[in-house]
Amino acid sequence: MKTKMLPLLMTPGPTQVRENVRLACSAEMTNPDLDPDFFDFYKNTCSRLARFLHTKNQVLILSGEGMLGLDGVCVSLAEPGDRVLVIENGIFGEGFADLVKLYGAEPIFFHGARDRGVDAAELESFLKTDANFKFATIVHCDTPSGVLNDLKTLCPVLKSYGILTVVDAVSSMVGEDIFVDDWQIDICIGASQKGFSAPPGLTFLSLGPDAWSAMENRKTPIASFYGNLLIWKNYYEDFWFPYSPPSNSIYALSVALSNVENEPDIFGRHAGLAKATRAAVLKSGLSLHLKSNYCNTVTAIDAPAGIDGDELVQQILLDDNILIGGCFGYLKGKVIRIGHMGENAQAENVAKALAAVQKALEKKGVSLKADLKDVFWEEYEKEK
Repeated sequence: MKTKMLPLLMTPGPTQVRENVRLACSAEMTNPDLDPDFFDFYKNTCSRLARFLHTKNQVLILSGEGMLGLDGVCVSLAEPGDRVLVIENGIFGEGFADLVKLYGAEPIFFHGARDRGVDAAELESFLKTDANFKFATIVHCDTPSGVLNDLKTLCPVLKSYGILTVVDAVSSMVGEDIFVDDWQIDICIGASQKGFSAPPGLTFLSLGPDAWSAMENRKTPIASFYGNLLIWKNYYEDFWFPYSPPSNSIYALSVALSNVENEPDIFGRHAGLAKATRAAVLKSGLSLHLKSNYCNTVTAIDAPAGIDGDELVQQILLDDNILIGGCFGYLKGKVIRIGHMGENAQAENVAKALAAVQKALEKKGVSLKADLKDVFWEEYEKEK
């Protein structure tokens, strides 16, 4: 039987996985609960992630896809009667409210424009009238639209009002540099399967002293075991993991982290590819979904009038065996997304994806003003 070739992944996560990372998944097993060397390996990997995020805060790696990080933070912080500020300018930002409500807290929205980043001055004006919040949630890159929120200006505003800052940076990490301590981020959440280009299944998060204090001084018990972050606080000193870590997944993440650490200008690579992609889209006559605040890990393109974005995604998969992203929620069928993050973020890959987009559009009767692939290469050469 002929085996079908897997599609070229150009989605905004999960991403392509390099061979050395795949091989690490098949390393010989140990018993992570009892092996002292694994405790040191785990702690060292956490410390490397902390350095990557420019923080002195403790970092934990948890066994579960990035949603576990979001859920664990909300169950560990939120209590009945708490008010939580949900800062949203996109689908994932809005979704934090569902998690907050699950644990009895009251989500209060700050709505930003959905075609650009949240404005710090507008946020501060809002807080002058109401700042009684235990913590605030914000998404760094809201992946469905690709909007990038300026944590450097937003988080200090929140902290000036005594509000804990919880950041979902799952889709921005590696493509955008993050300075947890300088930007006053109390909890910063990432995951394995996006910019780090490891398999799905791990979430990691940095936790600052104010976050630990808020969890330790709750009035009610944390209504979860698996999501309870407090049970991890002294794992190394106590030589005790709350549950068996997935050792081989962590080996793979460590190798993926080495790939990132060993690249001299990984942020420059992402920035150059993203800028060239956006320029190609605009010069071809297509429209970017956003007006500003583009993240360097994903580009959202408006589907032309009369074209269903989800159908276009399926056409590209069928004709060229390239998998790009459609969308969901209020953007379902309205945008297509190219994920240029991590291992996806190679010029050859992006050029193939853009050529496939043009081919699919032309098949549906849409003529472009310029060749997407040719313009991309021209712009990319300027960025190098």
